[in-house]
Amino acid sequence: MTLASLAMYVSPPQVAQATHQFWLALGARLRDYGLNAPDVLDDTVRYDEAWLRPDLIFGQTCGYPYVQHLRDKVQLVATPNYDLPGCDGPIKCSFVIVNAQSSAQSIEDLRGARAAINEPGSNSGYNLFRAFIAPHAENRRFFSSVIETGGHRASIDAVASGKADIASIDCVTFGNTLRFDPERLAGVRVLAETPRGPGLPFITSIETSAKDLVILRRALAETIADPALGEVCDVLSLRGITLLGDADYQILAKLDRDAEVQGYPAIA
Repeated sequence: MTLASLAMYVSPPQVAQATHQFWLALGARLRDYGLNAPDVLDDTVRYDEAWLRPDLIFGQTCGYPYVQHLRDKVQLVATPNYDLPGCDGPIKCSFVIVNAQSSAQSIEDLRGARAAINEPGSNSGYNLFRAFIAPHAENRRFFSSVIETGGHRASIDAVASGKADIASIDCVTFGNTLRFDPERLAGVRVLAETPRGPGLPFITSIETSAKDLVILRRALAETIADPALGEVCDVLSLRGITLLGDADYQILAKLDRDAEVQGYPAIA
């Protein structure tokens, strides 16, 4: 049996439920096309452990780890288009947030502040954030301290509670939270937007055949366009897919290199 894992956007609960419903439909369509697709998503495998599994038929990764170490080890299926603020087709940004009571009007007002990141391997919470901060850093530093929260929602909570002063939140996560868990955002506000780049691609194992890759793309597009899945896709804010290649994700590697050139190799 193959593995299907969609663990990148799994909160709030409404999104998690819709993600499972979406796979039920996509998996059934794939099986109708003759692919060996599992009935349900596997929630027991850690999100990043699924990426390199040889039996991965369908998954989703972050663009930054893709350009860092997944190239030539997985295959890009398609990049989803989300209908949320900060998204433009497959391209998206992160929202730089501060406490709702903060007097900061620009990033310069946050020099020496306390930053929260979800994890250093994140594009939205780290790579795009670093690209935003790099032009303002001095002597490889901008913040007084940096805490790692482990997730975007935890970073939101850290800023709202005053444990941190600033964080960078994936615009899809921010939009989903605003729709289904707005109280969580009551204590923060958006200060700015980061540079933009391609969003989180759907992927499959490097061992998936070219024929099956075509079927994956066809079934994915058909499932999103299926009127019977309209309510599910509305919950996910999923409007379509764009076929992006490795070269399209090069901008994320360039943002990484540019930050190093500017003397800001790590958020500090």
